[in-house]
Amino acid sequence: MVVAVASGTSVDALDVAAVELAWTEPGVADVGVRGHRSVPWPADLRDRVLALLPPAQTTVAECCRLDNEIGRVIAGVAADAVDDLAGGRADLVVSPGQTVHHDVVGERCHGTLQLGQPAWIAEATGVAVVSDLRATDVAAGGHGAPLVSLFDAAWLAGASAERDVSSAKAGSELQKRPAQRVAEPTRAALNLGGIANVTVVAPGEPVVAFDTGPANCLLDLAAQRVSDGRLTRDDDGRLAAAGRVRPDLLDRLLEHPYFQLDPPKSTGRETFSADLLDTALSGLPPVDDVDLLTTLSALTARTVADALEPYDVGDLVVSGGGVRNPALLAALRSALPTGSLATSDDRGLPADAKEVVMWALLGFLTWHGVPGTAPGHKGAVTGAEATRPLGRISLGRSGARPPVPHPVPLDRLTLRPLGAAA
Repeated sequence: MVVAVASGTSVDALDVAAVELAWTEPGVADVGVRGHRSVPWPADLRDRVLALLPPAQTTVAECCRLDNEIGRVIAGVAADAVDDLAGGRADLVVSPGQTVHHDVVGERCHGTLQLGQPAWIAEATGVAVVSDLRATDVAAGGHGAPLVSLFDAAWLAGASAERDVSSAKAGSELQKRPAQRVAEPTRAALNLGGIANVTVVAPGEPVVAFDTGPANCLLDLAAQRVSDGRLTRDDDGRLAAAGRVRPDLLDRLLEHPYFQLDPPKSTGRETFSADLLDTALSGLPPVDDVDLLTTLSALTARTVADALEPYDVGDLVVSGGGVRNPALLAALRSALPTGSLATSDDRGLPADAKEVVMWALLGFLTWHGVPGTAPGHKGAVTGAEATRPLGRISLGRSGARPPVPHPVPLDRLTLRPLGAAA
């Protein structure tokens, strides 16, 4: 049993899940989500994390305090999850920490910083903790993001295999002759967190994964501004749904050089920040509050569509907090060419829980000595020279040690319905 606790770039909540993971055969892992929930950050701590983000200035003392305070909060959330979601027993806790800086210059990532001291988590829960998962990939020459590619590739492969089995059984029961095999479509998974990222899985081709640009980070910032701080997000997309796109503002935002880079690439709130929004608005006629939210929704939709256009995606699965924003989903459907678009809820994985389940899987792979990134055209899909087991392990009081490494990389996931026992 693995308990994972994670917070995204929106810093809106701590997502926590208890996940049963086991190898069913070499390269195939069974995943069962026993329970998940979101726990709000303490308001003052969230404000301090946001105040740390560029272009703000800070001190080493404040970084030290935040590292330990975040660690203590995550430790409490993890301990509660062990009791309430995992039935009082966990073998491993995974905590990627709160990203406060992602140092990307041009096409290269020079470093990444996540706060949340894992020693507090190991002490509170008594079990081993896998943390700092991005830094390993960065040290190997990668971007350390997005790290969801292996999960997506294995999940989509598992879903495809299950559909093939179901189709074969149906054909047998109806005593039909085998149908002519239809070419597999290119599948993609899109996550709409603070930043949007995609994983593209084409038959016979290496996996491609990268950040497309902003999703909720600019929308949350705009909602806070236009509400004088009363809102932290555009609940249900109500503001964006009431406005219209301002082409002049959208064109300015689309000029950002990040959108012209080829994958592998990654970005964060330090790039798509308040300063960027102020620069884009400078010199334009006044932009109505609702039009600002509508235009930022269109920016996310347009940049996702542009990013996917070269891959001829026929089957797109969307997850993340942005799935709960009808205006953003409507903009996305409008921008994308005709094709299958579903949410991860439709495929058996709660959209709000997908990322934290992914972290649980990556920690499980690290514990078993298995790489946590998908192979790409050269090395890892993140741009690293090779795939690597990710992160570092802090041993708990239980004294448990990692087992003998699993013999092969992850190839496929089988996903059990929410709450189903093994």
